[in-house]
Amino acid sequence: QVQVVESGGGLVQAGGSLRLSCTASGLTFDDYAMGWFRQAPGKEREVVSCINWSGTSTSYADSVNGRFTISRDNAKNTLYLQMNSLKPEDTAMYYCAAGYGGSCSYADYEYNYWGQGTQVTVSS
Repeated sequence: QVQVVESGGGLVQAGGSLRLSCTASGLTFDDYAMGWFRQAPGKEREVVSCINWSGTSTSYADSVNGRFTISRDNAKNTLYLQMNSLKPEDTAMYYCAAGYGGSCSYADYEYNYWGQGTQVTVSS
């Protein structure tokens, strides 16, 4: 059974940093591209960043480019999102997702498995 579990969320002041982690089990991790998505109250889910199976290709939403860094450790079946210079508008539930085939994608329908999310709240 595949499980995707996020951790590392919390409450932080504007300008601060957080590091999210996502551990996947029950699948061959390096067969999958990984993505981070977020959803704020009253808003649609949006892509934050994605990374290909090997970690050699990454992509970021304009709103986080230059502030967030996605990475993965295939030996540990773990995905990371380092978030720096956080802003109140980054407040959302953050979701990790795994997409078979290995290529980075912004389309949520390309992802097969999703975690339950971890809450990030940035105070002003």
